[in-house]
Amino acid sequence: MIRQNSHKYSVSAMCEVLQLPRSTYYYEAEIRDNQEEELTNLIVDIFKKSRDNYGQRKIKIELKKKGWKVSRRRIGRIMKEQGLVSKYTVAQFKPSRTSCNESEIGNTLNREFDQDQELKVIVSDLTYVRVQQKWHYICVLVDLYNREIIGYSAGPHKSAELVQRAFTSVKYNLNRLELFHTDRGSEFKNKLIDQALEAFGIERSLSEKGTPYDNAVAEATFKTIKTEFVHGKVFSSQHELDLELFDYVHWYNNIRIHGSLGYLTPSEYKLIHL
Repeated sequence: MIRQNSHKYSVSAMCEVLQLPRSTYYYEAEIRDNQEEELTNLIVDIFKKSRDNYGQRKIKIELKKKGWKVSRRRIGRIMKEQGLVSKYTVAQFKPSRTSCNESEIGNTLNREFDQDQELKVIVSDLTYVRVQQKWHYICVLVDLYNREIIGYSAGPHKSAELVQRAFTSVKYNLNRLELFHTDRGSEFKNKLIDQALEAFGIERSLSEKGTPYDNAVAEATFKTIKTEFVHGKVFSSQHELDLELFDYVHWYNNIRIHGSLGYLTPSEYKLIHL
């Protein structure tokens, strides 16, 4: 009350009316100011460690882990004061797709995106990134069980070879994979990929033509990658892209909290549920 009316009345007069010692008011005001400064520093630190990605909701979750119960409105006010703007507020550009894969393989996955077994279903997609003045591409393999990126690759060509290299980066036994689902991009139609899947006993699944929701998790993952990793960046070389992609995947799997996982990281989710 005193702070809210300090522009109208003197602090001394209000303390006298409320029978409150001025020393008590100033002491409590100092504590509030110190708490506000500590909270502000925490919010800035959480935001920077999220690589400028987290909004009010995820910052609130991280503050709760540290013992702070703070409203999203208060977090939003502090973010505004500190000039913290999430990358998710920026609209994204979408390039045109390549030719369609006309394979007769059906949609075995059938939008069953919630899986209760690790490595049972893997989904994939590709996106673009700027390296100097040219487009390069990123392929990731995502485990539907805990949304972990289990394999990835990057290169100058949007091709089946890029997908193959993503599979070679997987640290798990490929025999554990049961189903590989993608959209109908032509880069996923390749005899060598089919032979590799057959060798490891991995069944194939394709989205229906012109139905992006059939591969919604992969689409959502790439929206995240475009926003958090790709947007506004121009890499100087393929080597720089490879290094930064490695770093981002590690952060994505082990540090970044995911709303779809109850605000756990993929690695935390696996430890809790396996």
